[in-house]
Amino acid sequence: MQHPMLPLTVYGSDISYFTGKLEMYLRAKGIPYTFEPMTGPTRWNEIKKATGVDQMPAVLAADGRWMTDTTPMIAWFEQEFPERPLVPTEPVQRFFSLLLEDYADEWLWRPAMHYRWYYDEGAMYASRHLANELLQELPLPGALKRHMLRRRQRGGYTRGDGVNESNRAHTEAAYLDNLERLESVLRQRPWLLGNSPSLADVAFMGPMFRHFSMDPNPAQIMRKSAPGVYEWIARLWNYPADGALGDWGDGVPADWDGWLQDIGRNYLPYLCANADAVAAGQSHFSPNVDGATYHKAIVSPYRVWTLGCLRAAYEALPPELKPDVQARLERCGCWEPLWRSALPDVDVNRDCTPPFGTNAKML
Repeated sequence: MQHPMLPLTVYGSDISYFTGKLEMYLRAKGIPYTFEPMTGPTRWNEIKKATGVDQMPAVLAADGRWMTDTTPMIAWFEQEFPERPLVPTEPVQRFFSLLLEDYADEWLWRPAMHYRWYYDEGAMYASRHLANELLQELPLPGALKRHMLRRRQRGGYTRGDGVNESNRAHTEAAYLDNLERLESVLRQRPWLLGNSPSLADVAFMGPMFRHFSMDPNPAQIMRKSAPGVYEWIARLWNYPADGALGDWGDGVPADWDGWLQDIGRNYLPYLCANADAVAAGQSHFSPNVDGATYHKAIVSPYRVWTLGCLRAAYEALPPELKPDVQARLERCGCWEPLWRSALPDVDVNRDCTPPFGTNAKML
């Protein structure tokens, strides 16, 4: 594959949610890259200066440009390398794939972080790995670095995301229900949309690959109850760079309705509550989602931007296709919460052309 931006250098962690998602995409797409760990403050500061945020993954192109944020990066790569598509070009398949991507990115983030940092086995595993991988430059004892990581992650991504004993079952159900749903779909066909991988498969790799299939507690559950999911993850990681892509048949499978119902019941109401909190100038909010309250969760301007992107994706559909899409969204409970809240103005992906130098910090 020839291109002035290739090869890419991907900076991240090899147990990172979004680094795993991006690597899965690049491998399936056949885009050459090398991986470099975010080894310490020097590299973090260099990347933050280049991209505007301290998040991973960050990508350095061969022409010297930096990129970050997997969603706009993947969209950009699809435009630059259209010959082997992973994102559907058929408008209805594309819209529902983007909706599923956003759900996998942003809703399954909570249970992924919960399983990693709530349970001692996961917290010890991840803190040791990250201390060795990311904090090499800090002249501190290993035990102290591991303690700092556990405290930071629990404060920001479990307790800081409103997870406590009152809603732990609801948080864990997001994983367990998706595991059951994925296992059922993968009994019917090899990939989520059809006979070859698509954006839908890649999207679920954020939570499913580097978290749920690797962290001790959820990995044990996956091995016992959903071996087909375990095998699907490995198949995508091992997908040949010249393997077939784009064989998705017609339409969007009926068995995606389970995801759409969950999006309508849980994810979109959460996005709207978050948008309302941002509009009110709050730093924390306590959304009630399907009967579970997440107390004092940190608001996310980035998720206001993603909700706006979902609305824009619907508006971009050809007029003749909108009625059928709306009908399916209504049937699954997604239509009203998609439009429920006004969108406040947020300073995300504004003064740049994504994915280059984006200021798309998630929280």
